[in-house]
Amino acid sequence: MDFSLFYFDGDGSVAQAHKYQLLIDSAKFADQNGFSAIWTPERHFHAFGGLYPNPAITSAAIAMITQQIQLRAGSVVFPLHDAIRIAEEWAVVDNLSNGRAAIAVASGWTVDDFVLARDTHANRKANMWAGVEQVQQLWRGEAIAQQDAAGKEFMIKTLPKPIQAELPLWITCQSNETFIEAGKLGANVLTSLLTGTLDGLTPKIQLYRESLQRYGHDPQSGKVSLMIHTFLGEEINAVKEKVRRPFCNYLKTHYDLLENLAKGMGMNISLKDFSEDDLDSLLLFGVEGFMKGRSLIGTPETCRSFVSELERAGINELACLIDFVQDYDTTMAGLPYLKQLMESCKLQTVG
Repeated sequence: MDFSLFYFDGDGSVAQAHKYQLLIDSAKFADQNGFSAIWTPERHFHAFGGLYPNPAITSAAIAMITQQIQLRAGSVVFPLHDAIRIAEEWAVVDNLSNGRAAIAVASGWTVDDFVLARDTHANRKANMWAGVEQVQQLWRGEAIAQQDAAGKEFMIKTLPKPIQAELPLWITCQSNETFIEAGKLGANVLTSLLTGTLDGLTPKIQLYRESLQRYGHDPQSGKVSLMIHTFLGEEINAVKEKVRRPFCNYLKTHYDLLENLAKGMGMNISLKDFSEDDLDSLLLFGVEGFMKGRSLIGTPETCRSFVSELERAGINELACLIDFVQDYDTTMAGLPYLKQLMESCKLQTVG
């Protein structure tokens, strides 16, 4: 089981110095301690995740302070961008990092984001797959046909030439169809338990492995990376106390997650009708149950069995979310315990 760090939250709405210090210092920690990758997302127009509008820029910055770790977009929303710009920007990252660039691609999920490319929303899935093909062609040094301002067709190649012959690719997957298409393409998979359970995810991973084999790829070669809420410490009750309020605040920004929580407690309701006090009471009562089976929140010892369960389901990388705890000191203090979990899992596999 590989472990990576995935940055998904970060309030960009407040004017303050050193907004990216947590990203920088935790990336250095991950690079020096055997983690596989650093992911930064593409997020627009919302305080939640507002530090990360362009993963190529954050990855370029991290490239200059790291030596080993892979630098991944999690994810590039392909329908919002021209494939030419994606190929150019990530080729720069690949050169700055000496061949450590990689991307996950997504079709987009927030309607507001498509102010950047309004015409692509209706056919965003088709636009995503077409963009993936173009970026792969450009990355290999092939020419693609484009039209100039007068409508005349001509062939172009992009620069700079990247270090890697192929751009490592993940597809952000939730539906059965996308898992199957990722296998057909021979790409890796980025998925989550944010709105589901492991029992629901496991059959989709099987579909992916079957699709890899059906289309001529090694069924065990594909990497399934799971985004998962993460915070570890030395003592379980102290960890729960540290994360309870930040996790409640995080869930308040995601009504779909809150409503799933309510359903899990036997309440088929709309949480938009709740008062703030009601929401607080519900969350404080139910957050511990929500964390079980969907997160790495606890100690290295309490989380090890869940990692084994995830591995048996066909997941071979945990993309540990740095999201709901944004305090610099608290987050940095938790990383050595995550390293302990990673090392204990690797020793268990070797044994």
